[in-house]
Amino acid sequence: MLKASVDSQDLATRGESLIRHSPNRYLTTVRIAFRAKQRRFDDFDGLLEESSIKPVHRAIVELSDEQDQPDLLPG
Repeated sequence: MLKASVDSQDLATRGESLIRHSPNRYLTTVRIAFRAKQRRFDDFDGLLEESSIKPVHRAIVELSDEQDQPDLLPG
């Protein structure tokens, strides 16, 4: 799912897409921050293998993937 490094142009495009499709920019920013905080603690616990990607970048990519492909979500 995630590469060892994230292309900055792709990351910017994903972030813009999240904001553009959101009814509330503030809540989207809070969701990204919350997800990044979760990923940071997962990195500390050793639960994630791909710790070379910054938690904020990983959060943007994950939320963008969830927005673009909701059928991949469990449940």
